[in-house]
Order: sequence, then C-alpha cells, then structure tokens
Amino acid sequence: MPAITETIDISRKPAEVFSYVTDPTHLPEWQESAVSVRRIGDAPLAVGSKAAVTRRLGKREFTSIMQVIELEPPRRWHVHGIDGPVRGDVQGTIEPLDDGERSRLTLSLDFEGHGIGKALVPLVVRPHVRKEMPRDEKALKGILESGTAG
Repeated sequence: MPAITETIDISRKPAEVFSYVTDPTHLPEWQESAVSVRRIGDAPLAVGSKAAVTRRLGKREFTSIMQVIELEPPRRWHVHGIDGPVRGDVQGTIEPLDDGERSRLTLSLDFEGHGIGKALVPLVVRPHVRKEMPRDEKALKGILESGTAG
C-alpha cells in the first residue's frame, strides 16, 4: 500500500516549521493520538536520536521507539519505528514559499507490521491515520501561525 501523504501551507518560515515539527516533545501538542514522548538521551537532535512515543488507539496505549534516520534542516527528515508490532515510518519535507516567508509541509506516513501488527496495520492503523492526519496538520498550522509554538 502507498504511504499516507498530506500537505499543508503554513505562514511561518521553513526553519521555524522544521524546528517545531522535528522536536518530538511537541507531538502531543498537535497529534491527536500522541499521549506522551520521552527523548532517549540528552544530546541535540541528530541522525541516530531516539524517542519513546506513546500513542492511544481506541482505548489502548502503545509505546514504540522512533529513531531519526535522516535530518537535513530545514528541508527534510525521516524517522522510523524500531520496535513493536506496528512501526511507523515518517518522512517530512518543507518547501519555502513566498521568498521563504511561508512553508509547504508534506508529511508521508507508512507502516511495517510485525506479528499481530501485520493484521492491525490494514484493518485498524491505516484507517485511523487517514482520518487523523489532516486534523493533525490543521492543528499544527494553527499552533505555528498563532505564534504559540514553544
């Protein structure tokens, strides 16, 4: 199955969007299913950085470790799940608009199922994400454009 991809234009500079969206501690602020995030280690974000992300799907919560595998500020990043039955694969790109005053953010999300995850991905996870992702991007846009981003 192809990755789930959503694009949204944000009235903030690419570096500002990149800084906010690649900081995993902000995920619960703009992603409905993200309950909590704990960075593993205290080094600055770089290729190899890891975070434990807890998400709620229905009444259940699942924690998985995500690892940065590509980081090219302020243009693109790639994060991949390295454990658990459902492993997310997130790629993001930011294109400058209006001479760099605005940004076009594209998020592409795919999944690997392992064990029970092979059944969960097509039956539960992908349908849930297809509904949530557009709302998440709108929430992100609202936070960034309001100037309340931390």
